Amino acid sequence: MTSSQRPLSPTEQRNPASSGLDDLDTLGVLRVLNAEDHAVIDAVAAALPQLAELVDIAAERMRRGGRVHYFGAGTSGRLGVLDASELLPTFNLEPGRVIGHIAGGQAALVDAVENAEDSGADGSAAGAELGPDDVAIGIAASGSTPYVGGALDAARANGAHAVLISNNPHASLAETADDHIVLDTGPEVITGSTRLKAGTAQKLTLNGFSTALMVALGRIWDNLMVSVVATNAKLRERTVRILREAADLTDADARALLERCDGDLKTAIVVSFAEAAPALAASTLESHDGSVRAAIAELVRTGASSDDGSGSGPDDSGPDDSGQDNPGPGTVGA
Repeated sequence: MTSSQRPLSPTEQRNPASSGLDDLDTLGVLRVLNAEDHAVIDAVAAALPQLAELVDIAAERMRRGGRVHYFGAGTSGRLGVLDASELLPTFNLEPGRVIGHIAGGQAALVDAVENAEDSGADGSAAGAELGPDDVAIGIAASGSTPYVGGALDAARANGAHAVLISNNPHASLAETADDHIVLDTGPEVITGSTRLKAGTAQKLTLNGFSTALMVALGRIWDNLMVSVVATNAKLRERTVRILREAADLTDADARALLERCDGDLKTAIVVSFAEAAPALAASTLESHDGSVRAAIAELVRTGASSDDGSGSGPDDSGPDDSGQDNPGPGTVGA
């Protein structure tokens, strides 16, 4: 299908529900925006099966050293950069594992860079950096941004798994990707303003993708943010609170255990549940890609324990009455 034969992207069509918007009072405008936002949740929900497949593919490739790259322009590019940048403080993800690329470079994060999104050559140059273990995710509301198309084309040519996330069921760039995840949010309240429903749907989708990816890679334990990087007072207090809740410790005991473990929350949790020395807990975590659940299970399985007997944690950290290992609450994580 040629560009002239493709239907106009829904994001560029007029929305009858917002006709006369400028004649409404402020509350009326906000009510129209809010009513239209309800379509976002349904659009993201419809894409979840495809999104789950993408998470599994990305997790498999990242386990063998691969990376995830986001490519976008304008709002879509900013959302990709935002999502990538939040993974280090939240999940202690190493720099360079999930990378956000925006047309026009860093300057485009705060200022519009004229014609940047039209440069397929710039996209190709960025996408050419990818290899067969990588995942390229292009984000484009209309699904026709040349920068994104150039990136996906080049990345796919190098063997990367290429996916387009768009808000247009008839996106022209779908042909350049291995998969097309459609977030069908329909026409915007303000015609063509994709920072509204389209952008909100993209934000939710990227949140879901990266969070599920971190779960798959063992960067959380149960539903706790155990990989958090405690770079300020608020986050240091959060690590104490997480340890208290995870291991059922008093505030004083949690602080003392964290001090023994040089402030490392994951190590402290493993020490508490497996009754292992901090050095052994840390090395076991390292050998299991930082997964708390896997490290506890390994130490419980092998019967490793602290030389000084000073591990502190609940009595149910070992095998339960059924003879099965009980490495902590829940079944979430790796």
